[in-house]
Amino acid sequence: MAQRHRDTAYAQAGQPAIVLDGKPAGAAALGALSAGEVVSGYLHEQASTFLRALSLRTEDEDAAGLLLRRSARRIAATLHTYGTLTDPGWADPLRTELGWVSTSLAHEHQYAARLARLLSALHRLASEPDQPALDTGDPGDPDDPALPAEPVIGTQGPLAVGAARAGALLERQLTLARTRAHSAALQALGSSRFHAVADAVAVLASEVPLTAAADAPAAVRLPPLAGLAHHRLAEAAAALPLARAGHPYNADAVRAALGPELTSDLQDAPWHQARTLLRLSRYAAEVCPPDEPAANGSSGTDAAQDAAAGNSAGASTGESLHDRLKTAARLLEGHREAAESANAVATAARTPRIAPATAYALGVLHADQRQEVEAARFAFARLWQRTSVPSAATVPAVPVTPAVPGSR
Repeated sequence: MAQRHRDTAYAQAGQPAIVLDGKPAGAAALGALSAGEVVSGYLHEQASTFLRALSLRTEDEDAAGLLLRRSARRIAATLHTYGTLTDPGWADPLRTELGWVSTSLAHEHQYAARLARLLSALHRLASEPDQPALDTGDPGDPDDPALPAEPVIGTQGPLAVGAARAGALLERQLTLARTRAHSAALQALGSSRFHAVADAVAVLASEVPLTAAADAPAAVRLPPLAGLAHHRLAEAAAALPLARAGHPYNADAVRAALGPELTSDLQDAPWHQARTLLRLSRYAAEVCPPDEPAANGSSGTDAAQDAAAGNSAGASTGESLHDRLKTAARLLEGHREAAESANAVATAARTPRIAPATAYALGVLHADQRQEVEAARFAFARLWQRTSVPSAATVPAVPVTPAVPGSR
């Protein structure tokens, strides 16, 4: 019976657990299970995925790396959000080590995606094909966007010569960085540290050390913990300059990268933090799903906001809150990649003795990436203004756990 209730909960795990009308969502889906049973079942599932990925490495290294990163992030995030239910002496070190695994394995993928993104942008700038300006990656997974197809730099247009040389320079630098990241990942996977993590996850696949708080009913204990994750996200989003970002072509992102104080990193940091909290919120919802999926689209408040903003797409297509959060995650992932791509271009532009045409092409490419940062902020601001999240009054007081390491 407990397994049947747990399967019902996980079948709805794609829907976010939020607080609606002052009542914690997720109570019906959790049934009569205890909090420990629900959290343990989810951790068992993710630990099994982690171990399955290890056996897949000899057949498909890329697919195995993807599964390792996904499962490591979800286990670490669950131990972070629902940390009061697990033994801290066991959970805290494991969470730290899983963050190290996820970060170590992510670098190679990020460098490959960055190179493909920049070469595609150079091709677009040099030949001006009819392509979208903002690359949001694979719509199926906002945490691991697929690599775009690698283009060939065009031979037409005023930037053609400089773009070809800039592309060659970026390819040399990012390929070298990717090679080093690949070597570091292989070294990490063969280290005694990783083997200790794998042993701990193997134990996690069958047993989760729980505290006395885990004996409480899941419908009572889990929604407040998940609600706190959503509340932290709401606070971080409220601190963003959404009103300013909601104006197209405000040039804040470009000016921050070109001003004398070079404040782009400081300006980007709050958006990166919101992305991390959004990921934690989504993973918390996988453990504690809502009572009823939002199948009928926007609420009345959201519909009113859509109408006021002149944006009826969400209401007309029946877009659920879960879909909006997933779209928001893709937008913030695109924001992060555009910002880091701009930093990579700036690093390449500091190469000594590069030709003026190459420097010019890199300058144009840098401005293009900062404009994509701006476009992502604009899209996120429009989306977030019609997305409901818990208010501070509806979230019970829960002990605060430090930010999860490696969640970037």
